[in-house]
Amino acid sequence: MQAVNVGIIGLGNVGTGTLAILTENAEQIALKLGFQLRVKALCSRSIAAKKLPAPDSILRTADWREVVSHPEVDIVAELVGGVTVAREIIDAAIAHKKSVVTANKELMALCGAELWDRAIAAGINLAMEASVAGGIPIHTVLREGISGDRVTTLYGILNGTSNYILTEIEKHGSSFDDALKDAQRLGYAEADPSADVDGYDARSKLAILAALAFGEKITPSDIYTEGIRRILPLDFQYAHKLGHTIRLICGAHQTPAGLILSVRPALIPQSTILAGVQGAYNAVWVGGKYGADTFYYGRGAGAAPTGVAVVSDLMRVAREIRCGSPERVSPFAHERLGEYKPIPVTLQHAAYYLRFRVVDRPGIIASLAGVLAEKQISLEAVLQLPSENRRDLPFVITVEPTSEQSIREALSEMSTHDFLVEPPFAMPMEKSL
Repeated sequence: MQAVNVGIIGLGNVGTGTLAILTENAEQIALKLGFQLRVKALCSRSIAAKKLPAPDSILRTADWREVVSHPEVDIVAELVGGVTVAREIIDAAIAHKKSVVTANKELMALCGAELWDRAIAAGINLAMEASVAGGIPIHTVLREGISGDRVTTLYGILNGTSNYILTEIEKHGSSFDDALKDAQRLGYAEADPSADVDGYDARSKLAILAALAFGEKITPSDIYTEGIRRILPLDFQYAHKLGHTIRLICGAHQTPAGLILSVRPALIPQSTILAGVQGAYNAVWVGGKYGADTFYYGRGAGAAPTGVAVVSDLMRVAREIRCGSPERVSPFAHERLGEYKPIPVTLQHAAYYLRFRVVDRPGIIASLAGVLAEKQISLEAVLQLPSENRRDLPFVITVEPTSEQSIREALSEMSTHDFLVEPPFAMPMEKSL
């Protein structure tokens, strides 16, 4: 059977990882497909300076348009990232009736459903398995593996950089700044780490997974997002006293009011399977109405794990090109996505962890408890580890389940007290995992 030809645009970590797998594993790929999957063209702005594991006969160019318009290229792998040039590449590929494989979570979160509709109209395919949790085939799971179930809840650890930083703070008592520097040294974090540590990378990934799991078109900016910059080593000390740990949790929960989405640090019980996810690993826990709980774990980033996801998509699309598929499965798992009506996270009910740093004086606990009582919030426990610094004394109050709205109102009122060293810090305590 005739080979299917691939053009790779973008030769950063993911692009070079993809190329290496296609080259080194070519024989096994051909055995699985029954035909060859050949790299026909490569594109990078710095293509002239790159030493690549590919024959000299392959087109090398710094102009992506040469790849998209190449008459022998059947599938375009868009691996440049971002939402500007990447969008131009995918638009042009669709116009040239070339199937597309992408690892672009940001672009797919913003306009993936629209691009899929255009791809269908053009009679080509669009695949995006590598856009979320590169080493975990979570798209395939939601799109096909458990498609017969009705997902009710999804929790994920979807940013390896943040998870690495939190693990370092937990294991070694590192400060946030020191753990971040270590992550940058190891290549887990960029020079500007905002997308990772402020939750925006995870937000894009949650938008995609929520679309697959719940069939709704999610706008990432509708998702409540909070990062991990305020986490201190002492937060882990208190969390452990409570039998919990702390992770940046991407949560999607179907409620009678609708779908509540959030990306935020949260306390989770140490007995849960998500609590064991450490370092730069990702994981997704899915709760279904019929199939109950399933769990997926693996590396979320890196040249090889993400490259495997890209190559697997290339193989799936290549099979369709050569063998035909009269009824394609949408990359979003639903024939059409419904319009998501944002449900404010303020409707969420949970127990909460409230951390305070104060200048010590009599009556502080009574004053804070009075605010909680005013808001009909029941205090559960007060924890205070030994400290000699009376000018910056930390302690924690945990409260029984209440609404996020009530907690926000209480924190706003508490923030006016002059004994506080900094504003109070709150995290939900997830009990449903």
